[in-house]
Amino acid sequence: MVQAAEHNDPTDIKRASTSVPILDVLADRWSPRAWQDRPVEDEKLLRMFEAARWAASSGNEQSWRFLLARRHFDESWEDALACLVEGNREWAQAAPVLVLTAAATETRRGRPYKHAWHDLGLAMGNLSAQATAEGLHVHQMGGILPDEARRRFGVPDDFDIVTAVTIGYLGDPASLSERRRESELAPRSRRPLQETLFTGTWNTESPILK
Repeated sequence: MVQAAEHNDPTDIKRASTSVPILDVLADRWSPRAWQDRPVEDEKLLRMFEAARWAASSGNEQSWRFLLARRHFDESWEDALACLVEGNREWAQAAPVLVLTAAATETRRGRPYKHAWHDLGLAMGNLSAQATAEGLHVHQMGGILPDEARRRFGVPDDFDIVTAVTIGYLGDPASLSERRRESELAPRSRRPLQETLFTGTWNTESPILK
């Protein structure tokens, strides 16, 4: 089984309580809002984006593009931060890395790219798993200002700006507001497989779950 790198979550309360064993990099993945004031090493970022590069995609179209901003190094940091809604900007400003994700709206043949967001999601799944293996955490956000991102970064019209992503080392929940802190320390939960996996007809529990 793939082992996740050691992380600094002393309670391990966020580790997924799975119904069957899964890879550690998946069970240990979660989305924090508290970050250490510590830069992420370039070599780790490169491995994460290389993992994303090798994600599956419809017709090998590879819809995804990433705009990377590092708080300690890149002049584009403030521009990237300005592309978040205020509620996300409140805590994301402490992260060492901020990424804007984009997905192509057309295939290479000029046809509508119906699965572009799905394929970007696959790439982000790879990136997130690699990040966990590196001892890092990722928090993906839908609360963004796409028009602001398009203006500030010159994103062409044939790409959708989809999400923003913070990346970094897990920080102290005490740095967050009370409401955010409660969420940070709460156990994770998911809908049971019985309500997700069907066979035969909709809402008919699959026999593999018996």
